[in-house]
Amino acid sequence: MCRSVVKMKFLDWYVKIALGSALIGASMEFFMIKTGFYDKVTVLESEKRAWENSPEAQAIRDALNPWKDRNAEARKES
Repeated sequence: MCRSVVKMKFLDWYVKIALGSALIGASMEFFMIKTGFYDKVTVLESEKRAWENSPEAQAIRDALNPWKDRNAEARKES
């Protein structure tokens, strides 16, 4: 009988934590929607992807990779 009392006591605690967490999460989502956070992130991500696919970004990646020739040679040898 003691175990069932303990389980019910902790069940109430877990329900309170779950409801509090859900309330905090919902308020954060509401805040992000109202401030236009998702629109800003979408624009920033699209600009980042456009830059990463540009010839300038490819040239920078090639210039900063001193092992690019070694990788090509290793593939040819094997």
